[in-house]
Amino acid sequence: MAALQVNDTISLREDEIEEHFIRSPGPGGQHVNKAATGVQLRFDVHNSPSLPDPVRIRLIRLAGKRITKDGILVIEAHRYRSLQRNRQEAIHRLLTLIRHAAQIPKKRRRTKPRRSAIERRLKRKRHQGEKKQLRKPPDY
Repeated sequence: MAALQVNDTISLREDEIEEHFIRSPGPGGQHVNKAATGVQLRFDVHNSPSLPDPVRIRLIRLAGKRITKDGILVIEAHRYRSLQRNRQEAIHRLLTLIRHAAQIPKKRRRTKPRRSAIERRLKRKRHQGEKKQLRKPPDY
């Protein structure tokens, strides 16, 4: 059984990925109406034994609308006319998404703006306000 290598620590078994071949949408003439060259790839994120929990959680957040309520990630590829190229594209997109989820996000350190930056901002605001005051018609 072959495995798809995501990174050094994560690899997916091929039986975890389910592929359905669909007709590609859009124009294309007779060929597109007869041949199922589009690929719909399904990957069960919730029940995958290959994914560590932190990666699973980040992947669900990254997937957005592409993930179903049951936790199945659905990726459709129909850019190319060839079924093989569309399969490669779908698998590439899945692996890229998992690699992105596997990267641990850097913690944000709160910073305080320097006093000079605050003073510059307030000076610009005062200047802008004065400019608008000068545009008003004089009070008689």
